[in-house]
Amino acid sequence: MKATGGVHSDKANGSSPGRAFEHLPPERPLAMPAQDFAATPRDLPHRPFNIDLWARRTLVVLLALLPASMAAHEMRRSIGLDGISAWEGVYLALFIPLFAWIAFGFATSLIGFLLLTMGRGQSARPYRARSTPPLRGRTAVLLPVCNEDFRGVLGRLSIMERSLAQVMGGERFEFFILSDSNAENGEIERTAYLKMRRGFSRPVHYRRRALNVGRKPGNIAEWVERFGGAYDYMIVLDADSVMSGQTMARLASDMERHPHVGLIQTVPSIVGASTFFARWQQFASRLFGPISAAGMIWWAGSEGMFWGHNAILRTRAFAQSCGLPELPGRAPFGGHIMSHDMVEAALLRRRGWDVHIVMADDSFEEFPPSLPDLATRDRRWCQGNIQHVPLLSKIRGMHPVSKFQLFVGASAYCTSPLWLALMLVVLGGAAAGVWPPSAILPAGGLLALTAVLLFGPKLLALLWALADPARRIGFGGGVRMVRGVIADIALSILMAPISMLTQTINLFGIMMGRKSSWNGQTRDRDGMAILPAIWLFKWHILLGAGLTLLAIRSGTSLGWIAPVAAGLVLAPFFAAFTARKDLGSHVAKSGLFQVAEPWWRTQNYQKTRYRQLQLDNAPIRDFSNAANDS
Repeated sequence: MKATGGVHSDKANGSSPGRAFEHLPPERPLAMPAQDFAATPRDLPHRPFNIDLWARRTLVVLLALLPASMAAHEMRRSIGLDGISAWEGVYLALFIPLFAWIAFGFATSLIGFLLLTMGRGQSARPYRARSTPPLRGRTAVLLPVCNEDFRGVLGRLSIMERSLAQVMGGERFEFFILSDSNAENGEIERTAYLKMRRGFSRPVHYRRRALNVGRKPGNIAEWVERFGGAYDYMIVLDADSVMSGQTMARLASDMERHPHVGLIQTVPSIVGASTFFARWQQFASRLFGPISAAGMIWWAGSEGMFWGHNAILRTRAFAQSCGLPELPGRAPFGGHIMSHDMVEAALLRRRGWDVHIVMADDSFEEFPPSLPDLATRDRRWCQGNIQHVPLLSKIRGMHPVSKFQLFVGASAYCTSPLWLALMLVVLGGAAAGVWPPSAILPAGGLLALTAVLLFGPKLLALLWALADPARRIGFGGGVRMVRGVIADIALSILMAPISMLTQTINLFGIMMGRKSSWNGQTRDRDGMAILPAIWLFKWHILLGAGLTLLAIRSGTSLGWIAPVAAGLVLAPFFAAFTARKDLGSHVAKSGLFQVAEPWWRTQNYQKTRYRQLQLDNAPIRDFSNAANDS
């Protein structure tokens, strides 16, 4: 073990320049070459066509297209009996794909609901420990940080470190804190690390780079190139992640039992909420997330996704497959790849490695404490996902499902301007006398179908949770759960138009070349001043007033535009109100948005559960027989 301070050159410490401080084990380099996107990798394993997986995907697509086709037919009958005008053509071109988008989400949730309620998913049942052979490989647990509250980082690390001490094979794990913080925060980190490192029962290493090349993926790549040769697997976390030792050991065991798996991604739950906004999102994620995740796992199969944290990767597979080149050109499409995780999953799959997603009770992350903090994070994700669009044609040999996932990730941010355009077309057409408002707005059966697709996943999740006694108790009982769902629907209706305009503004700003910053995230907040909030949401207020005036001028009923206009006009008050901790404490005491306590706050957290969706006869197929590969 060596400790160095300050910025040293190669000759001073035998390593690359630009390292401000480090306390690390001996180096075991592992090559991680940048991938050539234009060349298909050679000597890939043969993968027979998996008719079962493709049948599942076909079913999901058909379930999404069926209601979209019905809606398109109904709207065609309403407005196109005498031919399609230019206005009507634009309307249908916006309406049909947006309807198909929400139908796809409903289809995925419906399948997840059926899987969990019918017992086809093991995530519907508590995990029972089984005898597994002792772990042979070594696992590095990586915590990349950048200008974070370092005491919080060390606190979460100590929870995981203590949990590993209670697990057989826990000695096969080591922690690495990989810092990209600035010099001021780096000094705070160095001092805190040196004070605490002797209190850990296993190695906890630390390194801070002074030159933050490549952001988070560059941070991970630098570790792989210096130390990757010494570790069979690496568990990548975020600064706000927590994962139990039981799950870490189970993930490593699954990697050893299935040598063709390159990555296993857990579905993290939200924890640590204190503001009203974060408590609401924590409740929604815990209640509604499992059925959509189960459905996605069912059709994704071995072509799963990577979200950049709370996952285990095979180190050599990652080094062989995931060296990211710097893209030519200017932002948003050029430069370092920002949403690297989805691209890395696609590159692993391109090399023949399987990528799986599993559901775990004891894998957690935190959530932004307020709406503006969520918007800041969302803008980075928007730029990163939009950057994927040209990669769809540039990366040769990519699996079709990987292409679909990249496309869906990018198109998710395009739906917001499409929704705004659809509303403007409806109101503008009515104001111009192209159609009466009653002819163009969904009504009757189509309105009911729209409501089912929008709110159906929430109601399905509620039914599943009510039928599960343990889950029902975790949410405080059936009455509190129902109250929470009603409050969530009301708040979601107000927040939807705010997010719509925010994402539209972000998307156009990114397309104009305004890059997103990459600083430490705001993980703690208590309220917002109302005047800065009004300035921040000034465009929302103006749009809300403009839509209201346009609806009045066109003779359109204010009933359908009122929720949109109210959400936009009230955006600053909504953001300031939900960012308060006292209101978060109040709803916690009242039982609203109640969730089960995380495992480290319970008396017997050593009995935490790891749950995996059973895709076939085993949680992850045995790859000793090549014929079973998908």
